Amino acid sequence: MTTVEIIFLAVYFSLLSVLGVYGSHRYRMAFLYYRHKFKLPTPNGTLKALPRVTIQLPIFNEMYVVERLVESVCRIDYPRELLEIQVLDDSTDETCGIARACVERHRQKGHDIVYIHRVNRQGFKAGALENGLKLATGEYVAVFDADFVPSPDFLMRTVPFFADAKVGMVQVRWGHLNREFSILTQAQSIFLDGHFIIEHTARNRAGCFFNFNGTAGIWRRDTIADAGGWQHDTLTEDLDLSYRAQLKGWQFIFLPEVISPAEVPVDMNAFKSQQHRWAKGSIQTAKKLLPTILKSDLPLLVKREAFFHLTNNMAYLLMVLLSVLMPISMVVRFQHGLYGTLFLDLPFFITATASVCVFYVAAQRERGVKGWERFKYLPFLMSLGIGLAINNAKAVGEALLNQQSGFARTPKTGAEGKSVKAVKKSYRGSKTLMPVVELLFAAYFTGALWFAIDSRIYTSVPFIILFLAGFAYVGVSSLLQGLAGRAKVPDAAPTVTPSEEQPRQAA
Repeated sequence: MTTVEIIFLAVYFSLLSVLGVYGSHRYRMAFLYYRHKFKLPTPNGTLKALPRVTIQLPIFNEMYVVERLVESVCRIDYPRELLEIQVLDDSTDETCGIARACVERHRQKGHDIVYIHRVNRQGFKAGALENGLKLATGEYVAVFDADFVPSPDFLMRTVPFFADAKVGMVQVRWGHLNREFSILTQAQSIFLDGHFIIEHTARNRAGCFFNFNGTAGIWRRDTIADAGGWQHDTLTEDLDLSYRAQLKGWQFIFLPEVISPAEVPVDMNAFKSQQHRWAKGSIQTAKKLLPTILKSDLPLLVKREAFFHLTNNMAYLLMVLLSVLMPISMVVRFQHGLYGTLFLDLPFFITATASVCVFYVAAQRERGVKGWERFKYLPFLMSLGIGLAINNAKAVGEALLNQQSGFARTPKTGAEGKSVKAVKKSYRGSKTLMPVVELLFAAYFTGALWFAIDSRIYTSVPFIILFLAGFAYVGVSSLLQGLAGRAKVPDAAPTVTPSEEQPRQAA
């Protein structure tokens, strides 16, 4: 074996080792969850009186869901004289007219609701929230994205926790309005269940940092100010503010039993756009805050968990490199008669893949899902996670290279259950050349599969199939949806073109 081949295999096994460490971290999350499962959060004290609350609804071109959002928020059970609602609209399409009319209808019904429109998107969502705070009157600020449908008891179940002066934010769990729409929405729902049910609960109850998810949470206004306010130098302003606030000593509460339903993307390109933003933003936040966290006097447990949390998306970059090297590694070892070394891959792959099974099966078990239903989507989950690697690795690379990009909204369709509205093309996920790259990787693994079967290297076949299926599904889905023609657009309110030069509040 040549020196180049030895170095090649050393790099390959190094990648496997690092990915194995990140994969094994899921076991730790599951362990912490079950260790602290019954450490239920309860309000520490009693509020002398209900405080004034502002609910902020940041929207941008959300013509299909804005009315549903406003109506659900206006149904929240809280004294009207203590509740202010801000519709923070940066839209440039028909949404402006729809939102204005909706706000006016509910204002006439007695709700304290205002429409605030900006003619520029400076700071994107973070900028809209910061602008709204200048006009807000509430001591506490709740945020809901456009596709959410909060339950009427949201405030009555979250506000009591602020009786403790150290509590700065309360986050509730996301539900999924269109879980049953397709296998893609099923998979996204399971991914999010794992994040909220297992990860959030484990981190919060173990005393580690966890994050506000940008929506379905409520902040103490003083906490936002003390942490430095909303900043838009990362694409995940929620993660950034969360860590800055907790570094200041503020405590967060997660309530998994309180569920706020929302829509998950039905379009592969929209899903990839969302994942790209989250992956890039998390690495930007890691670069910004991780040095401060590691230098602080925080407990080792908190530092270690913050490291894994903020750098977890680095695994996608390593996964792409592994995808390139894995078939070549198999061929090199086969040509040198090192059949036995192929079994060395198994412990690493099992560490990663088995941890996925344990993690997401645990999340579905906690949801009350029984029997086979807990397991049937696992092969697809693993393949989908691999298929997203190229898209998310690109995001990680952009963050590492300081390449700036705008805040790409996740298109909303108003989907519920198995129904979805026809949407105009501009509301779909953006089209890129990424599907071509993903299909090239699928073709690469097709060749690897043929070689493995022809050479009777059966230990590699299951893993090659996972990679092949993942890249093929993501690539084909993205390509087909990108090539889809313009769908019929439902009738909507006329477009309102603002003429102001500066952000303003509507009368």
